[in-house]
Amino acid sequence: MNTILFDLDGTLLPMDTDEFTKIYFTEMAIYLADLIDGKTLAKNVWASTEAMVRNLDLKTNEEVFMEDFATRIDADIDIYKERFYSFYDTGFLNAKKAVYENDYIQKSVALLKEKGYELVIATNPLFPLKAILHRIRWAGLNASDFIYISSYEKNHYCKPQIKFYEEILNDLGKKATDCMMVGNDVEEDMVAGKLGIETYLITDNLLQRSEDEANSDHKGTYEDFYKFAENLPKLV
Repeated sequence: MNTILFDLDGTLLPMDTDEFTKIYFTEMAIYLADLIDGKTLAKNVWASTEAMVRNLDLKTNEEVFMEDFATRIDADIDIYKERFYSFYDTGFLNAKKAVYENDYIQKSVALLKEKGYELVIATNPLFPLKAILHRIRWAGLNASDFIYISSYEKNHYCKPQIKFYEEILNDLGKKATDCMMVGNDVEEDMVAGKLGIETYLITDNLLQRSEDEANSDHKGTYEDFYKFAENLPKLV
């Protein structure tokens, strides 16, 4: 095993998900108020996000989102596309209030890099790259520490689709046995295990939508994961 895939929201970036979502839609409604009312905007964004999650065609997530969103509005989609894009450098930045840094996960990333592991951000690619880069910085991390960052411009599938993980393996030229997936979401992150990817479930900020027992190879807190990383062999 030489490559560690990390989820972002709730894993590398601890957050209050409800507060993040509230700020996100409030700020977006303000930013697009001249185009659409806030409730309709939120309803349309959720619906088009669901279209991305369901999609199994070879289209980027951005293409799927914009094609679906275009069917829900009576305006030029390019106007919305441009406005969405600039939103992530303006109102979106206020969502930082809902996130916080974690010393143990920061130290784990630094230690794994020092030991020679290749690091990947395997976030659910529902956002543009610029929004993901902002959140990496909010986590107190550097994008340059990661060899691959999933985004909706680049990736064609979403979690929990197994194709999301297959695409990353293909893009990296890695085998499943080369990799470990680290995340806090039982359904979206631990599904990587179906491909033979080793899994580590972070129990801080745990997301579990069913009462079924979490199926992971390892699990523990941020501190536990740091100790786990300490015990991994050096590759360099």
